[in-house]
Amino acid sequence: MSKELLDVAAGERPADKAIINGNIVNVLSGEIYEGGVAIYGDQIAAIGDIEYTIGEQTEIIDAEGNYITPGFVDAHIHPESTSLAIRQFADLVLEHGTTTIVTDLHEVGVVAGEPAIEDVLAENADTGLNIEYIVPSHVPFSPNLETSGAIFNHEIISKALDHPQAAGLSETVGEYIWRRTPDLLAAIDDTLAHKYVVHGHLPDLDQKHFNVAIAAGVTTDHEAISADDVIQRLRNGAYALLRDGSAARSIGQLLPVVLEKKLNDSRVSIITDDLSTTDAVDRGHLDEAVRSALKLGAGFIQAIQFVTINPSNASGIATKVGALAPRLRADINITTGPDDFKVLATIAGGQLKARDGRIIAPSPVAEHTPRLLNTVHLQRPVTADDFAIHVDETASKANVIVADVLPWIAITQRRDAQLEVRDGVIQSDVDQDVLYIAQVERHGKNGNIGKAFQGGFHIREGAIASSVGHDNHNIIVVGTNLEDLAFAVNRVAELQGGQVAVRNGEVLAEVPLPVLGLLSDKTGEELAADKHRLNAAAKELGSSIPDPFIFLSFISLAAVPAYAVTDHGFIDVAQQKVIDPVSSVE
Repeated sequence: MSKELLDVAAGERPADKAIINGNIVNVLSGEIYEGGVAIYGDQIAAIGDIEYTIGEQTEIIDAEGNYITPGFVDAHIHPESTSLAIRQFADLVLEHGTTTIVTDLHEVGVVAGEPAIEDVLAENADTGLNIEYIVPSHVPFSPNLETSGAIFNHEIISKALDHPQAAGLSETVGEYIWRRTPDLLAAIDDTLAHKYVVHGHLPDLDQKHFNVAIAAGVTTDHEAISADDVIQRLRNGAYALLRDGSAARSIGQLLPVVLEKKLNDSRVSIITDDLSTTDAVDRGHLDEAVRSALKLGAGFIQAIQFVTINPSNASGIATKVGALAPRLRADINITTGPDDFKVLATIAGGQLKARDGRIIAPSPVAEHTPRLLNTVHLQRPVTADDFAIHVDETASKANVIVADVLPWIAITQRRDAQLEVRDGVIQSDVDQDVLYIAQVERHGKNGNIGKAFQGGFHIREGAIASSVGHDNHNIIVVGTNLEDLAFAVNRVAELQGGQVAVRNGEVLAEVPLPVLGLLSDKTGEELAADKHRLNAAAKELGSSIPDPFIFLSFISLAAVPAYAVTDHGFIDVAQQKVIDPVSSVE
């Protein structure tokens, strides 16, 4: 308890700052009414009629009749998907009113372990962005199916739960709970003992499997892709986190069932999960989610609740953030109304951080610790033959399984195709939209290369490659010919991580990501410009996906249906095993 905060609330000490002449959007009572907010330090001291808290030294922020909302809370986001180092990420989302993120920094941990996560949390300390750290539930994410740079076992997780910013356990996979994976169950028990939230990763589960996950202690899930999925989560006691991000923009299909059936919307949040730099700069973050909800028919207060108190409750952090009330962190937005919604100013931790969509004092580039740099270690440069899928030299045709990525969400489905065989090597076929895809281990551990066939990208020339590949972050590459696949992978390694588009042995565009092979120190606007050029190059190669690199990063995720490609090979996700992409030869 702060005596000084009590003094401000009682009018016996002047507030540090006072927001006046606003309309308070009270997400707790469900009302909008005239008033203001008094701030002491990094906390809210009073709301409503706060004139009595204002002294000669109080800094006045005039809302000019606009709306005063809580700062936005993203209950499930991987900031690494923006490709921005954490300080530049913080600046970008603060411009859009996001003051708290709930994240596992899993991608950082995959490459360099828990110490690297602590490094990134330390880099963020002065940005104003509040990070609630949910500890990765296991690394590798899919044991025995991928090679990662680091390992999270029960011992490491148990220690990480004692971190001062820890708030839960992240992405506990339903299938692994069903299989009673010992380390995972022990980590869940530890999390519950801390009274933290166990977050789920529960795609494509029947009712029996879903019951087991909830019985184990899971209380949130972000993997709903249908109306029935949303109902299943709400009926069974899970908070439904609906995605409005770059890899899955699905609230258009999911939110209407909540609104039309008048389901309990207090247990519904909008999250982004994965957010590309270009989308963040061009569209926004949770401010865009509010606009999306309003277009779908949500009321103004309801839309604000979806990105404030609801995600805060789902994450177990409502005693800290998510509303405008005394003692809570002073995270406050001044916004326009529902007709043309935008964030005019953002106060985070009591400090005015952004106004009119621009950060006031950009964060300096961090001096990264050595473990965050020079993380790409190929055992040797790859060759074209490393990517060839060989069969009997007498064969003329091969029947193969093609993993087609869907155009609106980065999940795959099966298609069977017949391909030509030349000199014992199966050929790609752009007319059938069948490309080569591979993942090359880049952590210097074994040199594995997994290979398969990919559809859905519609590339007709060249190749694209990236060192961002969930959830192992090896180098993943897709393309039309073996030579360009090898050239693209070697170029990514030369960059010490990044994303490239190549054709005929020449680089069309590239984006270096030297921090962990995942991140850049450029500002959001600078990196978005680079990414636009990269995506334009991929489009020139024929890509039909606006941001193919963020979709490509999910093809190596062995926990998302229906197929994946890791350095271990072609993965049948339902069976959780490596299978042969070649069905037969003729």
